[in-house]
Amino acid sequence: MKDILHDIVSHKLDELQQMRAPKPSLSEALFNSPTGIIAEFKRRSPSKGWIKADGRADVIPLAYQQAGAAAISILTDKDYFGGHDRYITEARQSDVRLPILYKNFVIDELQVYEAALCGASAVLLIAACLSLEKCQLLANLAHSLGLEVLLEIHDVSELEYTTLNVDCIGVNNRHLGTFQTDVAVSVHLAPLLPRDRVLVSESGISSPSVIHDLRALGFRGFLIGETFMKQSDPGQALAAFIKDLLP
Repeated sequence: MKDILHDIVSHKLDELQQMRAPKPSLSEALFNSPTGIIAEFKRRSPSKGWIKADGRADVIPLAYQQAGAAAISILTDKDYFGGHDRYITEARQSDVRLPILYKNFVIDELQVYEAALCGASAVLLIAACLSLEKCQLLANLAHSLGLEVLLEIHDVSELEYTTLNVDCIGVNNRHLGTFQTDVAVSVHLAPLLPRDRVLVSESGISSPSVIHDLRALGFRGFLIGETFMKQSDPGQALAAFIKDLLP
């Protein structure tokens, strides 16, 4: 019995150490990167169905890293995006050392613990899914576990969330109701966002010229998924994109 209890306690201590282990910083990586690209591993979309059903988490994220991504986003939502927490673990085991964003509809504390445990560097908190108080509670928990927070907003009605203690502020250019994307959303909100956090534009970015325009408005991170994932070789697609982006 003592041996069993010892094994259980040891396992839990190992998990706790893993959750609190130092993690690569998403905000620093984006701020210091010449591209700021957060390349996304996204196998499925609610609006388009399967994008790459056979996409492997131990192959594509590493290819993104080798192609020059600043960070990686991995969908972990199962129902709508065909994701799983283990995809982050698999990416880490394949030698991905970049910051990894745990991308899901995070609404409770357990998900934050899961993000830390599977090897993420940062967690996405979506203002539209959370009250102001709950959002700050989850952000505080994330920080206590060594995770950074990317707060996502969609319109001016959510600007009050940008006063919370978060590391990055993202603007999702995709409307959650219609699934339509328009980079004008980022352009419109840019002057209203605080400049003491790293700003990220998400979705609908399909050309280097758009990144140049958004950089001029203060954005330093650019989350891009389908543009790469719909290609036969997402890593190669990212490499070509970066070649066109950088002088």
